[in-house]
Amino acid sequence: MIEKDIYILGIETSCDETSFSIVKNGCEEIATVISSQIDIHKDYGGVVPEIASRNHVKNITIVLEECLEKANMKMKDIDAIAITYGPGLIGSLLIGLEAAKTLSFIYNKPLIPVHHIAGHIYANNLVKELQFPLLAIVVSGGHTELVKMTSHYKFQKLGATLDDAIGECYDKVARVINLAYPGGPKLDKLAKNGEATYKLPLPLKDDDYNFSFSGLKSAVINLVHNEEQRGQEINKENLAASFQKVAIESIIIKAKKAIKSENIKHIVIAGGVAASNGLRKAITDMGIELEVDISFPPIKYCTDNAAMIAAAGYYAYKDGRIADLSLNSKSNDKLC
Repeated sequence: MIEKDIYILGIETSCDETSFSIVKNGCEEIATVISSQIDIHKDYGGVVPEIASRNHVKNITIVLEECLEKANMKMKDIDAIAITYGPGLIGSLLIGLEAAKTLSFIYNKPLIPVHHIAGHIYANNLVKELQFPLLAIVVSGGHTELVKMTSHYKFQKLGATLDDAIGECYDKVARVINLAYPGGPKLDKLAKNGEATYKLPLPLKDDDYNFSFSGLKSAVINLVHNEEQRGQEINKENLAASFQKVAIESIIIKAKKAIKSENIKHIVIAGGVAASNGLRKAITDMGIELEVDISFPPIKYCTDNAAMIAAAGYYAYKDGRIADLSLNSKSNDKLC
């Protein structure tokens, strides 16, 4: 007997992107629309929560209509609605959640709560079917984690950052050397053209799976300050390369240990920093060395988007994770 195709409408508004997507069976993107606010927030050097919320209100119905039109579908064709309930900016999250609740109520569609990081992990399923046991290397502005999965929607945290996330560290280091917002991608590009000539400390050299990046960030700040005091000009390309080398090495050391200890068969990369060329190369080399299968989401799935939420929502739906209209947003919430 052939199973019925399941179409999930995903909604993502956790930060400054307003996005809707329709995904079939958790793996086939039918249509995605994203309204980005980067040009609005770059004048402030970062996302301003109130401005982000107002723009979500302004854009959300327009983006929904455009997504349905792009897919040539109507709400009656949708089987369930997946919504990012957290973590993220609470005002932004609430706009998307209220839209999802309204659509769920009006069209009598199941409401599926999706954790933002689960979405980033399942972005990989849009490219290649997840294989278990799996290690998700989560690298974003708010998260740095190693997550093991033994089956769909079963998450086990092996380790996480004890302070700053790697994406946050990228952005702060970028700011120190006067790169415009968003700084992380610009720093990655600079690093490609530089050499690791500056000596920086490798953080948290221990036997567990946790990370720490605050000391590395402070070391860069102190290095720049000391060079300026001496009247020496910082080579931005070399500093970017030096920082990135140490930051990535920290992740690779812990990931290798987890792969060997946990009998991992498949590695996936999740989060905005998954777009980093430096990180992709290092993980590719690691996969070849350890003979482990690797998946990278395309760049369009690395940043926030609703396709990843719909993909994760499919497996949450199959797992019976259906919420009622009392569902609320959470600015902070653990995946596992």
